[in-house]
Amino acid sequence: MSGFTNFVRRLAISITDGGWDKTALTDRLTRSLNGGPPDPEQLAARLIFHFDKGIAPSKPQLIRFFQNEDLLHLYYEKQGGNQDPIMQLDPPVMGPLPDGMLTFPLPQLSTWKDLRLWLGLSNNELAWFADTEQRQRRITEPKLHHYYYRWFSKQSGPPRLIEIPKTRIKSIQRQILKEILNRVPPHQAVHGFTRGRSSLTYVSQHIGKDVVLHMDLKDFFHSVPTPRIGAMFQRIGYPRRVARLLQGLCTHATSASLAGEPYQKLPWDLRKRLAGKHLPQGAPTSPAIANLCAWRFDCRLQGVANHFGLDYTRYADDLAFSGPASMMRMAPFLQHLIGAIAIEEDFEINHRKTRVNTKAQSQRLVGMVVNEKPNLPRAEFDQLKAILYNCVRLGPESQNRQGQPDFKAHLAGRIAYTEWLNPARGKRLRSLWKSIPWTD
Repeated sequence: MSGFTNFVRRLAISITDGGWDKTALTDRLTRSLNGGPPDPEQLAARLIFHFDKGIAPSKPQLIRFFQNEDLLHLYYEKQGGNQDPIMQLDPPVMGPLPDGMLTFPLPQLSTWKDLRLWLGLSNNELAWFADTEQRQRRITEPKLHHYYYRWFSKQSGPPRLIEIPKTRIKSIQRQILKEILNRVPPHQAVHGFTRGRSSLTYVSQHIGKDVVLHMDLKDFFHSVPTPRIGAMFQRIGYPRRVARLLQGLCTHATSASLAGEPYQKLPWDLRKRLAGKHLPQGAPTSPAIANLCAWRFDCRLQGVANHFGLDYTRYADDLAFSGPASMMRMAPFLQHLIGAIAIEEDFEINHRKTRVNTKAQSQRLVGMVVNEKPNLPRAEFDQLKAILYNCVRLGPESQNRQGQPDFKAHLAGRIAYTEWLNPARGKRLRSLWKSIPWTD
């Protein structure tokens, strides 16, 4: 290592921790450089301009920045390579929230010890659950694993892996969800897994529109880049090391030996994604993290919608755009543009599920018909009505062809969903349900 490289490395270590604003940086640089030169205030201003305000860059980023600073080169040469920075070891601190972000106060977790105490864990437990070294993917004993695995077949494509966290890690994730993630609002276009919003609010902006474009994201949770999760925690104020541990607690590396035979049949790229740290589909924190990590993606799609005078909403991996009849002509261009934006943001459009429908067709979003008002598809309503009618005539046992363990509750849930969408229709179904001769 050259003398100058060692010089800038020591300087980077000295200023990484502590507040990342011009005043705090100037103070640390003044102490490290013994007042200068170069001018600490000028150098601090350049750092703030070069990197995001409030978020400290990594040590390698700082080292590269300082190596390209001509003033530091001149200072080092004038000193004859004999003047090293005075090492500063300021404690890490929470950074400020982004300007304009409305949220409840977040837990003050400046160090890994603060995080350990907040979660009620020992040092070893925190390291074990965060699994920053990805040891979980090499475990072959189920008792030592943090997750259960369940496979569900899909109508098309490979089976879906649901990774269900065990009791301890789930309680940790629920605490992170309740006291951190739920206090940070997602983009206004997001309606899935968000308090006060639902599938009904997701479709509300598209009811009665001339044209509705629906697109679907492929493997939404698994597509979120893991470094972006840590960057998100940093963005809301947590120091780099705390953000990395929070990232580790909310992600998982799949054990191929415990995942079973279906894992080996997955496409190579999906197996590779699952083998590394990723958002597990089944963890309570995953939906909120995916929404927050897709913030820039939602901003760009909202910009597209605003530019062309359209409405845009997202429900998890379902994207919906709607607008006037003229939208039909630009639909192919919009699909290519949205697909390109998705690729740039590390997502991928499932083109087989893309649909463009006019008023003359059945416009469907998340299983609802939205031509005039939210409704069940006619075929689905008629099927449910026929099942209820046959239950009245022939008894409920004759209609439980899928072997539902609680057929009464199953039908009650489907009726409640219909009532939620269309109270008048639901009322008719409810009267039939009450006429069924239940045995219990």
